[in-house]
Amino acid sequence: MGSRRRRGALALLLVALLALSPQVHGEKNPELYCGVCRALVAELDWAIKQVDPKKTIQVGSFRISPDGSQKPNEIPYAKSETHLLELFETICSNMDDYALYVDPETQKKTYMRFAPRDSEKLGSVDFKNFKFDPENSKSLKFVCESILEEYEEEIISLFAHETDHVADKLCSEKSEICDLSGQSFHSDL
Repeated sequence: MGSRRRRGALALLLVALLALSPQVHGEKNPELYCGVCRALVAELDWAIKQVDPKKTIQVGSFRISPDGSQKPNEIPYAKSETHLLELFETICSNMDDYALYVDPETQKKTYMRFAPRDSEKLGSVDFKNFKFDPENSKSLKFVCESILEEYEEEIISLFAHETDHVADKLCSEKSEICDLSGQSFHSDL
């Protein structure tokens, strides 16, 4: 009887995982993945900008100067691997503030932030063009975590060394999640 319960529990777990998965029959929804990739970059970029640019962190070993004194190697904390890895722990929870947006004129679909951040004021957001779906919110977070896991090194490298067009470089060039040739996604994500 115990093995029947285990098999039943495993089957139930499998069904639950499939229900939460944003993939249908093993296919990735390119609109979803591209939108989440761009949203992830926007969230990381915003979080990095919240850190005092003068704050530094010591990395690696101490350098020995020509006079024999030791000097620590310091880099800006905001774009350090340490800070980025800390952000990775919670950044995907921000996907709860995104939803599918359908442009009323072009009918193009994008994933946009609908909720203001702590220091932002709520502008003129047209909520009637957002498609709010609790299941979609779970999918956004799942996809975000998948992208972080698969492209962790690339994300760290891009944020540590690049300043411009990180979303294009990560989402189109490095990962090929977004197709630049046919892309019609929101560039501010």
